[in-house]
Amino acid sequence: MITLYVAGEGFGLPEYSPYAMKTEIQLQLADLAYEKRPGRREDSPKGQIPWIVDGGRTIADTTFIRAYLEETYGVDLDAGLTPGQRAQAWAMERMAENQLGWVGAHFRFLKPDNFARGPAHWFDEAPEPMRESLRAGLVEAVGANVRAVGIGRHSDEEIAWLAERSLKAIVATLGDKPFLYGDRPVGSEAVVFSILATTLNPFFDCPVRRAAEGMPTLMAYIERMMARFYPEHMALAA
Repeated sequence: MITLYVAGEGFGLPEYSPYAMKTEIQLQLADLAYEKRPGRREDSPKGQIPWIVDGGRTIADTTFIRAYLEETYGVDLDAGLTPGQRAQAWAMERMAENQLGWVGAHFRFLKPDNFARGPAHWFDEAPEPMRESLRAGLVEAVGANVRAVGIGRHSDEEIAWLAERSLKAIVATLGDKPFLYGDRPVGSEAVVFSILATTLNPFFDCPVRRAAEGMPTLMAYIERMMARFYPEHMALAA
């Protein structure tokens, strides 16, 4: 059985890592048996969560995990998509991970109130004299990464404007369909949903969430995906 190492639930989400959610959804779409275990970045081959272990093989990074699953188990998580739709799906993935994902990180980690409400608690069990330095180190590291990818060089208003354009692109792709490419979800939208669920999480104050609330089609899509892949979480949240 495949073992999926994850960060765990938190901040009102079934998995507080969008990438753990992404891989778990793709495992479900592939109809592959798996078990979840808590993982630490220090134990991952690439210092990332999630990773999987399967038959003695360890695979890290969600994109390579998906490629491994499709090749090893003979599944196509984007089955039924045309070549044009596959190209669009890949572009949508990159937009979600490489733009919206960093937008979420900016507002979650670099806004003091949000950080104190959420990520700061990761260090509650650390020795008390170390807690503040560990928290400051995390903020510094995330800030450096967010600035390096470009998002962190903009004002909050500019970041929200960029994110809203991406949300509108997702809404346009969705149209009146239940899922991005038709009547069933495909592997490529696992990341889109996971990033949306994390970035628009009402647990944190975020102007992008407020913009999304004016897009009922998008909010209904997030709820539909959550109900499909995490019904127990939806039941608890009800």
